Amino acid sequence: MTRRARRRRRRLLAGGGAVLAGLAVGLALGLFGKFGDVIQELTLPLRHEDIIRQQAQEKDVDAALIAAVIYAESKFDDRTSSAGARGLMQITPEAAQDIERHSGGTTFELGDLSDPEINIRYGTFLLHELLDRYDGDRVAALAAYNAGPANAERWGGSELSVDGIPFPETRAYVEDVLDKRRAYRQKYGEELGY
Repeated sequence: MTRRARRRRRRLLAGGGAVLAGLAVGLALGLFGKFGDVIQELTLPLRHEDIIRQQAQEKDVDAALIAAVIYAESKFDDRTSSAGARGLMQITPEAAQDIERHSGGTTFELGDLSDPEINIRYGTFLLHELLDRYDGDRVAALAAYNAGPANAERWGGSELSVDGIPFPETRAYVEDVLDKRRAYRQKYGEELGY
């Protein structure tokens, strides 16, 4: 083999190696990208963002807060709790009937709480009412959403701090929702309309 042929062969091998390396990197990025999507779906899922955006705008409630409450309540999985709360935002039948009365509805049926649109609409209505009640204070509104307004009032109402919540479960709930709210704003800003 001549010197010229050896050089040519090395260039071809180097070029082929570069192509193979590029393919390997592309494949790895593709797999990691899909793996990252799977991890994100497990750790911070988002569904029904169109309904969340619409309700956030209609009721003037932060879309990321709505998503974070859904995550904390059901992880975006339609379910019924042992206390009878139903759907994505875990609305009790009593709360749903009260919301329907206050929002002008007249056709509520218990099965409606399994409909994501109705459940998110009712849950956002409740969040809006609680935020209004507590002068926009998220901590108090979330404590009331989780443990009831009577408890939130007893703990300090609109002056409530996370540290002032004596129920460990409710304190953890409020902390989790506030953390997830930040995460939803960061990871899903475009999807949630920011």
